[in-house]
Amino acid sequence: MAKMPLRDLPAWSGLAAKRRGLPAAQALRSMFAADPGRGDRLVAEACGLYFDYSKQLLDDDTLRLLVELAEQVDLRRRIEAMFRGDRINSTEDRAVLHVALRSAPGDSFEVDGRDVTAGVEEVLGRMAVFSERIRDGRWLGHGGKRIRTVVNIGIGGSDLGPVMAYEALRSYATHDLDFRFVSNVDGTDFSEAVAGLEPTTTLFVVSSKTFTTQETMTNARSAREWLLAACGGDASAVARHFVAVSTNAMEVAAFGIDPANMFGFWDWVGGRYSMDSAIGLSTMLAIGPERFRELLGGFRAMDRHFLTAPLERNLPALHGLITVWNTSLCGCETMAVLPYEQYLKRFPAYLQQLSMESNGKRVQIDGTLVECPTGPVVWGEPGTNGQHSFYQLIHQGTHRIPCDFLGAAQSLNPLGRHQAMLLANMLAQSEALAFGKTAEEVAAEGTPARLVPHREFPGDIPSSTILYDRLTPAILGSLVALYEHSVFTQGVVWNINSFDQWGVELGKVLAGRILPELESPASPDLHHDSSTNALIRRIRSARHLP
Repeated sequence: MAKMPLRDLPAWSGLAAKRRGLPAAQALRSMFAADPGRGDRLVAEACGLYFDYSKQLLDDDTLRLLVELAEQVDLRRRIEAMFRGDRINSTEDRAVLHVALRSAPGDSFEVDGRDVTAGVEEVLGRMAVFSERIRDGRWLGHGGKRIRTVVNIGIGGSDLGPVMAYEALRSYATHDLDFRFVSNVDGTDFSEAVAGLEPTTTLFVVSSKTFTTQETMTNARSAREWLLAACGGDASAVARHFVAVSTNAMEVAAFGIDPANMFGFWDWVGGRYSMDSAIGLSTMLAIGPERFRELLGGFRAMDRHFLTAPLERNLPALHGLITVWNTSLCGCETMAVLPYEQYLKRFPAYLQQLSMESNGKRVQIDGTLVECPTGPVVWGEPGTNGQHSFYQLIHQGTHRIPCDFLGAAQSLNPLGRHQAMLLANMLAQSEALAFGKTAEEVAAEGTPARLVPHREFPGDIPSSTILYDRLTPAILGSLVALYEHSVFTQGVVWNINSFDQWGVELGKVLAGRILPELESPASPDLHHDSSTNALIRRIRSARHLP
C-alpha cells in the first residue's frame, strides 16, 4: 500500500497551521502564564529518566496532533516490525534488531524464523570469560607479563560507542587497566595513543566486521609492526596481544589472531547501534561483565518502554516527535545536546553519528525526494564550558537552536558546592533561553538606551531537560536507547530508511582512486577536476614526488 504524502495527512496540516499561529515573540512566556501547571504536566518519566519538555514551543493541541501524526504514519506498527525482526532496512534487505543484543532470559527475537538470542548470549558469555582473564591477570602477554593497557582500534560506531561508554563509565572502570582509543587514519592518532606504552603489556582490540575497513586495518597493521619490533619479529606474539571483533575468521587468522579470540556480531546490527554488542568488548574490559549486564539492562528497560508505553507518555516517541516538530515545521536546522555531566563529554559526538548518519537522507524509502527538512545537525559540549563558548549565539544569534540539557541530581564525585553550582547553571540556561529578557526589562534596570538592544534576549529558544539521579551503567543504557528510538521515530515520520548509510560510500571509492596517485613514484596521469588535480600535484611536490 502506497504511503500517503506527509502534506496530505490531517495531523500534518494541523501542525502546519499551529506553526503559522505561533506568536512572533514571547510565545513561551504566554504559554506558561496561561498554564501555570505546565512545568509539572508536560513531563514524562521512565527507566530512571525524567523528561521535561515543557519549554518546547508547543501546547496541548500541538502534542495531540504530534501523537495523531505518529498514529497516521503507523509508528506503532513500524516499532512492532522492528522488534519482530522484519527486514525494515529495505535498501540492504536486512533486519534491524539491535534490541536483541540486550535481551533477557526468556526473550525471543527472530531473524528469518530463527531465534538469535542464544547466539547473543554465547558471545556475551565468551566476552565475559575473556574479560575476567584480562582483568584478574591470568592472561599474560608474550613476555609473560600481565596486560596493563587496552587499545581499541575501530572507526565510526566501532570507536564512537566504545570511547563514549568508557568516558561515561570511568567511575566504574578498573584502575588496573589503562584504556586508549585509535580511529583516525592520521598516523598521529596511533602514535599518540601508544606513546609511552610497553608493547608486551598492551592488548589491541581490533573492531571491524569485515576485517577490511581501510582506516581500522591500516592502524591495526601499524600496531602489529609496533608490537613485532619490540618482540624481535616473533609473529607468535600477535596472538597474545590482539583480539578481534569481526565476522571474517579467515582474515583474522591471516593477521595472526587466534580465531578463538574473535568475537562476532551480525549483519542485523548497524555499526552506530552496536556499542552493546561485541563492539563493547573494551567497555566490558573496563567495567567488568556484571556492570556491562547492568548497562544492557538499562537498554532493555527503555526498549520495553518504547514498545509498550502509550505514545503520549512514551519518552523516545515524544522526543522524536518534538524533534520532527522543531526540524520540519519550525525550521530549526540544528540541535544542541548539552550534558551538564563531565562523564558524558563524548555523548554529543556519539549522537552525531547516531542521528546524522541515520537520518541525513534526502530520499524516502521509495526513492522519491523527501517532503520536508530531515535530520538536524547535532552538536554540543559538556557543562559550563559551552556557556563561555557558543551559548552567545544560541541566546542572541539569528538561529533558533533547540537544546537538550542532561544532568544528574547527584554527582559521582561530590565536592563542595560543585554539583549545585553545575545544576544551577543548567537550570538557569534553560530558563534564560525560554523566557529571555525584554527591552522593557533591560531598560528598567537603568541600562543606557543605546545599550538596551545589545542586552535584550529574545527568548523562545526551545529546550528539553533530561534528569536522572546518578549516572550508572543502567542509566547510560536507558539514555542511549532513548536517543536510538527517538531517531527511529523521526525516520518513520519522514518515511526514510534510518539504517543504511550510502552517503559514506562515494568518498571511499574516490579515495581508493586518489591514494595510488598520491603514492606513485612516477608522475600519475590525473583525470579529476582541475581543483583536485592541482591539489594532488601540490601534495606530491611537498612530498618530493614528481
